[in-house]
Amino acid sequence: MTPFRVACVQFAPAFAEPHANSARCAEWLQDAADADASLVVFPEAAITGYCARSYEEARDIAVESDSDPMLRFADAVRAAGLHAVVGFAERAGAELFNSALVCGPDGPIGLYRKTHLPYLGFDKHAKRGSALEVFELPFCKLGVLICYDIRVPEAARVLALKGADIVALPTNWPDKAQRSPQIVCPTRAMENRIYVAASSRVGEENGFSFIGMSRVVAPTGDVLASADSQEETVIIADVDVSLARQKRVVIVPDEYELDTFGERQPELYEDITRTLTPAQ
Repeated sequence: MTPFRVACVQFAPAFAEPHANSARCAEWLQDAADADASLVVFPEAAITGYCARSYEEARDIAVESDSDPMLRFADAVRAAGLHAVVGFAERAGAELFNSALVCGPDGPIGLYRKTHLPYLGFDKHAKRGSALEVFELPFCKLGVLICYDIRVPEAARVLALKGADIVALPTNWPDKAQRSPQIVCPTRAMENRIYVAASSRVGEENGFSFIGMSRVVAPTGDVLASADSQEETVIIADVDVSLARQKRVVIVPDEYELDTFGERQPELYEDITRTLTPAQ
C-alpha cells in the first residue's frame, strides 16, 4: 500500500467543556490536513476532560457518541477530508465508558471502549469495553487502544494478530508515567512490528499534571516524531505500511533472520486466557 502521513495532536483540553474542545479539535484537524496528514490522533478524553472527582461529576462530563460536540467533530473530519481518532468520556444510557471515536470523510466509522481501567479519574467510574477491533481504512488497518491499555502486552498483540498496521493511542499520561512513552510504546511497536501513534495531553486538570511526550514509533522501535512535556503542537510522521506487514526480519539473508510471529507457540500460552492469581 502507499505510504501515508499520521499526525498526533498534543494539547490541553478544557475540563467539562465539550463544545470548546470540539472546536479546538476542528482547528487542529485543519492544521493536520495542511500538513498532508491522512490520519490524525487526538488525546484521551480530548472532547470532555478526564479528571472526574466523583461518579456524579463523571456522569456530568460524559457525552453520548452522537451528541452535538461529537457530531461537530465528525463534521470537521469530513471537511478536512481525512481520518481521525478522538477520545471522549462516553455516556451510553446508564453506563459510562472511556471511548475513542474513529471518523472518516464519510462520517463515523467505529467506536473503541477502553478495556483496561486504572483506578484513576474518569476510569474509576467507567465500565470496561469488551472488544479489540481493527478498523479497515483506505490506506491501512487501524487498531485503537487508550492510555493504560498499552501497558497490557496482550492487547497490542491481539490487534497485531488481527492485522493492525498501526495502533492509535489516545492517552493522558500523568506525572510519573514517563516510562510509558519512553519504554512501553517502543517495546509494543517492536515486539509486534507495528506503528504506534500516541497522542498525549499537556497542562493541569483538577490537581493532576500531564506530561505530553506524544510520539510516533516505527515497527523497529525507533521514534519517528515526538513532542516535549509542555507544548501544544502537532507532530507528523510518515508511515510505510509494508514495513508493518513484514513480520519476518532479515538481518543477514539465510544467516540471521527473526520471525517472532511465525515462531509463536500458542499452545504454550494457554495460561494467558485464564484468571490466575500471580505467584507471590
